[in-house]
Amino acid sequence: MSKIAFLFPGQGSQATGMGKALADAYPAAKAVFQEADDALAYPISKLCFEGPDDQLRLTQNTQPALLTVSIAALAVLRENGYAPAIVAGHSLGEYSALVAAGSLKFADAVRLVRQRGLYMQEAVPAGVGAMAAILKPPLDKLEAILAEAAQGEVVSAANFNSPDQLVIAGHAGAVARASEAFKAAGAKRAVPLPVSAPFHCSLMEPAQQRLKGDLDSCEFAYLAVPLINNVEAREILAGDDARQGLYLQVPGAVRWTDAMHKLAAYGVDRAVEVGAGAVLCGLLRQIEPGIKTAKFGDPADLEKVRELLA
Repeated sequence: MSKIAFLFPGQGSQATGMGKALADAYPAAKAVFQEADDALAYPISKLCFEGPDDQLRLTQNTQPALLTVSIAALAVLRENGYAPAIVAGHSLGEYSALVAAGSLKFADAVRLVRQRGLYMQEAVPAGVGAMAAILKPPLDKLEAILAEAAQGEVVSAANFNSPDQLVIAGHAGAVARASEAFKAAGAKRAVPLPVSAPFHCSLMEPAQQRLKGDLDSCEFAYLAVPLINNVEAREILAGDDARQGLYLQVPGAVRWTDAMHKLAAYGVDRAVEVGAGAVLCGLLRQIEPGIKTAKFGDPADLEKVRELLA
């Protein structure tokens, strides 16, 4: 029996103007933006719709903005009668996925990710850390390259995005050395990423410790549908497992490739990327080309979603 997955994007999918057409066209989406503004006591909707770009790029703004766009899009899908059998979210997107699964209240989630973004921003001084995408990486040499490049600093795998894309994170010098070593070992390219902090590596442990109290004070209900989490790429349903997954993922690597293989094994044959951009559709085509995809972040996308889910 075929199953539908909803996938939720993470940081890097943001763009000024995101969500505006949804809010203009659908009262249900507009209500989500209003709820976010009220929960944060800050007009995150205005930042999504109008920018400016430099403010939207700040991690403590990017994270609640992307979450809000995803949940606004989810509200429209629900209104049209669409629901997932299983969910997953990339890094930050795991919070959106937990809202979709009924584990986490949206107002709690938007406040949590605002704090998460702030803690991540403050964990490492500007310029100390870096991230880079390695395209066509020689994964059989991964551990050896990272160990040699470290030279007493931190560099590790941050995102296993697809067989063709690995992201590394750590101290800027170590990331630069590892990037050169990957290219020398046969990687197609190493691309420095325009991020404000080195996410998903041990340099984020101070942020993880600060976030723990916020996570512990939030209620995580039993999930209405399963979620494949980032840090273990395993299916979860218990609220305590959801909370623990969000705690572990701050310095832990995103195992997106393994998570998408799990979706396929679960019987998923169609997936909708819910929110800004279409990054996850592209990755899924590389990982599990048998799963058909569509994105939904704009009213114009609804027809393709209808075709996919018919």
